[in-house]
This record gives sequence, structure tokens and C-alpha cells, in this order.
Amino acid sequence: MFRRDRRPEPDQIEVTLGSRASLRGELRCDGSVRIDGVVEEGSRIETLGNVIIGSEARVAADIKAETVSVAGAYKGNLEARRVELLAGGRVWGAIRVASFLLDEGGYMHGELVMLTEEAAPEDPWATPAT
Repeated sequence: MFRRDRRPEPDQIEVTLGSRASLRGELRCDGSVRIDGVVEEGSRIETLGNVIIGSEARVAADIKAETVSVAGAYKGNLEARRVELLAGGRVWGAIRVASFLLDEGGYMHGELVMLTEEAAPEDPWATPAT
């Protein structure tokens, strides 16, 4: 990431992509990102803060962030500590996350992998080794 003497708070929005803007490429920052416009396929967003995908946003990018809130449309691979799929939010893709919130009215089509620092529990369906 970028090196600075003083980093912004993770919830301080440092980058805003407005509803009439689009982005293609790579975005890296230390603060939070709010997207209300379009992020084109093949893009990548990486931040130490949060990503907020507004209700009118269309995002087709890989995202790595602390927390991601989705109220619009998202497609891609997402890795975060926490993901919030809000009412009206739609996700297509793979999510790797420690904490996942799904509001009533949210839609997901893809893979959800729950990560944990603790050892994974034993598979109750596995056949014991002999």
C-alpha cells in the first residue's frame, strides 16, 4: 500500500466515484471508497479501509478491503473481513470473508467462503479413517 506518516481513519471516505463517472483499471488507497457510478470489468480495488457500493452502482472488479457494503450490483472476487449485502444489493462471484451479513432482499449467486482464525471444525459427514 501507500506509505504515509499518517493514515486516514478506515471509515473516512477518501475516494468517491460519482453516479456519472466510470473507472477502468486499478485503485489503491488507505481510506474508504464510495462508488455510485460504474467500475468496468477487469478492474481492481484495494484499500485498508471500507468499500461502499451505492444502490445505483455497477461494479465488475476484484475487491480487497476491510469491510464491503453492497447496495447496488457487484460482480467479481471479493476478499474482506466483513461483507454486508444490503436490501436490493446483488452479488455474482466469489466472496472470502470472516463475517457475512445478508439483509432480506439481498441476492447472491456464487461462492461464499467463511474464513476464521480458529481451526476449522471437523466435517460431520466425513468417513472416519481406518
